[in-house]
Amino acid sequence: AQQQRNLDNIVSQHPRIGGGKKYKKDVCASSDLEVKNTSPMSEQDSGILDVEDEDDDEEVPGAQDLVDFSPVYRCLHIYSVLGARETFENYYRKQRRKQARLVLQPPSNMHETLDGYRKYFNQIVGFFVVEDHILHTTQGLVNRAYIDELWEMALSKTIAALRTHSSYCSDPNLVLDLKNLIVLFADTLQGYGFPVNQLFDMLLEIRDQYSETLLKKWSGVFRNILDSDNYSPIPVANEELYKKIIGQFPFQDPELEKQPFPKKFPFSEFVPKVYNQIKEFIYACLKFSEDLHLSSTEVDDMIRKSTNLLLTRMLSNCLQNVIKRRNTGLTELVQIIINTTHLEKSCKFLEEFITNITNVLPETVHTTKLYGTTTFKDARHASEEEIYTNLNQKIDQFLQLADYDWMAAEPGSKASDYLIDLIAFLRSTFAVFTHLPGDVDVHSTMSGKVAQTACMSACKHLSTSLMQLLLEAEVRQLTLGALQQFNLDVEECEQFARSGPVPGFQGDTLQLAFIDLRQLLDLFIQWDWSTYLADYGQPTCKYLRVNPTTALILLEKMKDTSRKNNVFAQFRKNERDKQKLIDTVAKQLRSLINSHHL
Repeated sequence: AQQQRNLDNIVSQHPRIGGGKKYKKDVCASSDLEVKNTSPMSEQDSGILDVEDEDDDEEVPGAQDLVDFSPVYRCLHIYSVLGARETFENYYRKQRRKQARLVLQPPSNMHETLDGYRKYFNQIVGFFVVEDHILHTTQGLVNRAYIDELWEMALSKTIAALRTHSSYCSDPNLVLDLKNLIVLFADTLQGYGFPVNQLFDMLLEIRDQYSETLLKKWSGVFRNILDSDNYSPIPVANEELYKKIIGQFPFQDPELEKQPFPKKFPFSEFVPKVYNQIKEFIYACLKFSEDLHLSSTEVDDMIRKSTNLLLTRMLSNCLQNVIKRRNTGLTELVQIIINTTHLEKSCKFLEEFITNITNVLPETVHTTKLYGTTTFKDARHASEEEIYTNLNQKIDQFLQLADYDWMAAEPGSKASDYLIDLIAFLRSTFAVFTHLPGDVDVHSTMSGKVAQTACMSACKHLSTSLMQLLLEAEVRQLTLGALQQFNLDVEECEQFARSGPVPGFQGDTLQLAFIDLRQLLDLFIQWDWSTYLADYGQPTCKYLRVNPTTALILLEKMKDTSRKNNVFAQFRKNERDKQKLIDTVAKQLRSLINSHHL
């Protein structure tokens, strides 16, 4: 017991223990390992002192230069002389295991700052540097098996602590700094012969987390860019501004280059901004892969996969949100189509950008391809669908203003006011489509596919809506005068279709959108039932588009149900004969309908 007390008194005066050998200064932040109280070694351990590494060839002080190990050596000598060496060895190892557990317990707020991680790593490094020095300067006080056992425990606890605390981090810069710290920590301990492969494996897990934090950050970046964009072509007043834009975004248009200033690029500002942010994201991904001992192929694959997630998840969602936003107008939607067309074309330059960074050729087997083309095509298609939907909604709003007098004796002198306003709106809308600036390909796309489809979609929707208006159940009775007024409105629609609101339609293609209405109205206004019934079912039938069910519904509305509102007075024929004729036609129509069902 007296010997134990003497040992405790000697060791308690031991000032500080640090770590030696040549290691990287970034890991070596200030920390202390105090030997206190009444145990041979303290239960408060800390790592390595800051070491200035201004010159890579300068020898860094070792453990023996920073720590006075003489109390430990004296204790070992005393116990050896007394024949109780094994007692001291067991005591020393037991106390150091306790201290190791304390060292390996991270503070609860370690994840909040990089300094918290640094202090934690310093404690661990300091502990094992001391043990390594004891291993090499004593005979048997510690052995390799003992140190390996301690390191295995330390490694598992360290990895568990890092997994837990790093998961709280949402700042990609802090995650990147942590990665660099872990690499230095691993490289330092590897220099002392400790296996650190598990640490590098864990870094691959943290890499996935880093990618997620990057994706969230860039989602906000894209959202801000799209929200602040004016969705108008970029104007340039001089050569300097022109070169600035083409320096930010790969764009070439010989025709635009020839135009005098001021002139406009076809795309809005979000195109070069988004393109450059994608490149910044790629750089950020590359930073994490440094010093991870990965092959260039692995780095290339990691960057491409992360970039694909950026395009298909974050950028795609941001674009879809803008497209679906209520206040996004037709002009903005058309500009989005143009913008995404140019961004799609730029994907090949992003491929080249990654190739130049990683030196992995795109032809290499298993090389991941960028999905940017799909992302921008999807956004373009969504914009197109939204254009068609918005146009139809606008048409519906105009149709709600329709106020037909279904019992009118005579038609008006012109088309209904609501329809004239509707046609004027459609003309101005399609003028926007066909006068957008842009290169030949984009202009062709806009005035061709999108504008034509939108125009045809609008005409078909208008035709269908007018037909529904005519046949709706609330209209129980109508006069020939009302039908003639309705015919004036349809003629206005046909005139719009004939005028070529967008280029590219062949012949009367656009007019065919109203063919069902035209044939139905001609049949009733001309009262040409004999032709209809005689030719029904023949390919060359004059009223091929008139469905007998539709004709019957409209005919029922024109029956003479009241002497006061005789709808056939204008035909100047015998009312009884007329009623018989209607009944006969209705009977034949029902026969056609029944035979068709059979």
